[in-house]
Amino acid sequence: MKNKVKQKIMNGENVLGVFLGIFAPSLIEMIGYTGYDFVVIDDEHGAFSHSEIEDMVRAAELVDLVPIIRVSYDTSSIQKALDRGAKGIQVPMVNTKEDAELVVKRAKFPPLGQRGAAFAIRAARFGKDGGESYFNESDENVLICVHIETPEAVQNFREIMSVPGIDMAFIGSTDLSVNMGYKAEGAQHPEVQQVIQELYKIGKEYGFKIGTVAANAQGALKGFELGASYIGITGTSVIMQALDQIVNETMKMDDKNRIL
Repeated sequence: MKNKVKQKIMNGENVLGVFLGIFAPSLIEMIGYTGYDFVVIDDEHGAFSHSEIEDMVRAAELVDLVPIIRVSYDTSSIQKALDRGAKGIQVPMVNTKEDAELVVKRAKFPPLGQRGAAFAIRAARFGKDGGESYFNESDENVLICVHIETPEAVQNFREIMSVPGIDMAFIGSTDLSVNMGYKAEGAQHPEVQQVIQELYKIGKEYGFKIGTVAANAQGALKGFELGASYIGITGTSVIMQALDQIVNETMKMDDKNRIL
């Protein structure tokens, strides 16, 4: 199966997805029915077993969503994500060219990398697929996205993106602001915004594909305007905003504790 998200990005199109860190296959179905392009199953911050990740990937495929997994820091996380059937990975805290090279090694089969080979896995339809065609198709279709979220990664941005096999840089604005020392002000601090703007500028200059995160439609539109082609909406934030809005609009009390 071709990776339509990777194809769209490489063709200069924009894609929109949702980050999800809770085990909720039915919610993934809802996301697919509303027309998003992909879902990021967040194994960095989320709470999943490997079998639950597989069920989330299966739910995504059911509704034609491209399943992307933001992997954990476990050294086997990339292998397990791709074996479960993920069509792409987001790798946090990639700070150097060497970090990026290691990501490619873990995600690609030899001779491009060192991913372990197996056919009795879901990604190979439990043995229905195999051989050179399976290896080549897997290497071609996997979307490899590295997170730029520290001052070191910003400094090494060009070198990181020069590594063959790296498809996209993801600007992790929250981690970037924390690692720059702006825990209180967050990503809106002028110095953080200046760094982010510079990353977009370099991306445009060198043709690097950029992704980022947004909390709502306005944030997503801003990201696309800046030059991102891949934006993930934080799913729990959207749900919380909707729940808060209903409470705020329907449960306002007067002094006599009556609903207005």
